Amino acid sequence: MPFRFLVLPVMPLDAEQLAAFRRLAAGLDRIDTAAYAAAGRDPLVPILGLGPARAPLCFFGRDPGGDEVRHGQPFVGSSGQMLRAELHRHLAPARPYSFEEGLRVGAGFFWISTVPYKPLHNRAWPPAVRQRFHPLIAGILSGQWRGTHVITLGNEAFEWFGIGLEGDEAAALRDFWRREDKYEASIAVPLPGEGGARTIHLHPLPHPSPANARWRPHFPRLLKARLDALLPPA
Repeated sequence: MPFRFLVLPVMPLDAEQLAAFRRLAAGLDRIDTAAYAAAGRDPLVPILGLGPARAPLCFFGRDPGGDEVRHGQPFVGSSGQMLRAELHRHLAPARPYSFEEGLRVGAGFFWISTVPYKPLHNRAWPPAVRQRFHPLIAGILSGQWRGTHVITLGNEAFEWFGIGLEGDEAAALRDFWRREDKYEASIAVPLPGEGGARTIHLHPLPHPSPANARWRPHFPRLLKARLDALLPPA
């Protein structure tokens, strides 16, 4: 049976969550406010795709860029289009790809990032900022998504799942990242939540940024292998 695009319920941010994001963002001095102003967007509103609670995969990134600010959607810039195009080839190869098709295909998945605000010059937010947003992002991920498989994009996205880990769990995550085959292997980690931690599985990939000259050419192949393993034909 071919993959079917289903209209599934998406849980948006509630007023309390949105207010919490605004409070945290108001304390940042590196939000690219000029980019938000040029797009006519409020720089304190987070750019989060989220998705269906039963989405089979979560795509976990670093932070939005200029294209994401312009469109108000995550994962739609150069790097995001590489991801969405491969997802489209995997799920709907008979249909021609377009920006709108990328959004349509992505609607069945869960999208989130470490810090949902564009930093100045697209430089990664420092660890202290990722830690500041961690409880809020973790609460959304654990409370609004019930899946177990997460594809992380880049170092910062993978390392986010180590925040708060100690002892053997923290060591296992560090050891995993040193593996030469980390972009083909997977690791189980705890995801904290109100009802206690649940186990999820991380499937890391390199960030497909044009600045990542070493890994960008390999990204489509590595992503295809992940999708083949995690989204087999029905």
